[in-house]
Amino acid sequence: MLIDEFIEKLEPLTGKEPFFTGVPDSLLKPLCDHLYSKYGVCGNRHIVAANEGNAVGLAAGYHLATGRVPVVYLQNSGEGNIVNPAASLLNERVYAIPVLFIVGWRGEPNVHDEPQHIYQGMITKKLLEDLEIRPFVLGKETSAEELSAFIREACKRAEKGRSSAIVVKKGVLKNENAAVYENSCSLKREELIRRILIASGDDPVVSTTGKASRELFELREVGGEGHGRDFLTVGSMGHSSSIALGIALTKPQTKIWCIDGDGAVIMHMGAMAVIGARNPKNLVHIVINNGAHETVGGMPTAAGEIELTKIAEGCGYPLVLRAESYEELDIALCKARASDTLTFLEVRCGLGARADLGRPTTTALQNKEAFMECLRCKR
Repeated sequence: MLIDEFIEKLEPLTGKEPFFTGVPDSLLKPLCDHLYSKYGVCGNRHIVAANEGNAVGLAAGYHLATGRVPVVYLQNSGEGNIVNPAASLLNERVYAIPVLFIVGWRGEPNVHDEPQHIYQGMITKKLLEDLEIRPFVLGKETSAEELSAFIREACKRAEKGRSSAIVVKKGVLKNENAAVYENSCSLKREELIRRILIASGDDPVVSTTGKASRELFELREVGGEGHGRDFLTVGSMGHSSSIALGIALTKPQTKIWCIDGDGAVIMHMGAMAVIGARNPKNLVHIVINNGAHETVGGMPTAAGEIELTKIAEGCGYPLVLRAESYEELDIALCKARASDTLTFLEVRCGLGARADLGRPTTTALQNKEAFMECLRCKR
C-alpha cells in the first residue's frame, strides 16, 4: 500500500491534518520518509520523540489541546516504553485519551528475524490487547475496505476514549520517494570503533544496539580475536550504559568501555544522571553521535541540535571530551585510557555503513556466557 493512500485511509479518525510522533522503525521507513520529507522532525505536525513513552505524552498533550486523535508510530520493541502511559494516562478508566498507534511488527511468528525480536514478536498483539488497545494487522493481503472498516471501528472507540493500533507486517507500506538522510561529518563509525578497540586493549566492552555492535563483531573477526570481551546489546535500546555501569561498579579494578549511540542515549538519558551520581572511576562512556537513527532508516535524532558534552558535565562526569576528527579521537582515547576517573567522550560521526556488513554469528546466549567467563578473570 502506498503511503499516501494509507494516510488518507486514516483521515476519518485523525483528520486531514494529523499529528504524528514516535520513534523510527525500519518496517515503517516509508511512513518515516514521508513524514520527514513533508514535515521535518520537530514541527507542529511531526516530532521524533526521545522514546515511545515520550511520544505518548506528546500525543496526549496534542489531544488535550485539540480534541483530535494523534498518531504514535513505533517498532513493537518499543511497546514496553508505552506500558506506563498507556495504562495510567490514556486508559478510559483514567483520562480516556484516544491514540492511534502504528506498530512495526518485527519478529512476526514464522517470519525470520533477529533473536532480540523473536519473543517481542510473539507477544506484540497480546501486549496491546492487555493494554486495551485494539490491534488490527495490516498485511499484504489486507484489502482497503478492511482497513477502512477498522478505522470506522476505531472512530467509535475514540469517542469513548479508547485507543487502537495498526500492526504493520514487513514490506506492506511503500513510498515511491525515499528520503535522503545525511550530515556534514566524514568520519566512519567502523573506523572509530576500530580505534576504540585498540585503546581498550583487553578491557571489557559493552556496545549499543544496532550497527555499532555488528561492526564491533566483524572487527573482532577480521582481527582474528575472540568475542569474549564484548557484550553486544542487540536489544533493549538505550540501556547499554546502564549495563556497563552495573559491571563497572562490580569490577572496580577493571576499566569498562561503553560504546553508545546518540539515539540510544537520548532514549534513556536519565541513565547519565545515575552514572554521574555513582561516579565509577573505571567507566569510559563513549557516544558515537551521527545525529540519526541510522539502523532503522536514518531519520534524525535531537542529538544534532544539543550539546551532549554539557549534559555529561551537568550529570557530574569529571572528565568530558569531544572529538571531531580521527586525530582528536586518538588523543581523547589516550586520555581516557590513562585517566583514573569516570570519562565521557562524544565523537561526531557521518552516516553510512558497508553494504556487506554482516550480523553476529554467535547467539545472544553464547555472547552472554563468553562475556561472563571473561569477567570472571577480572578484578
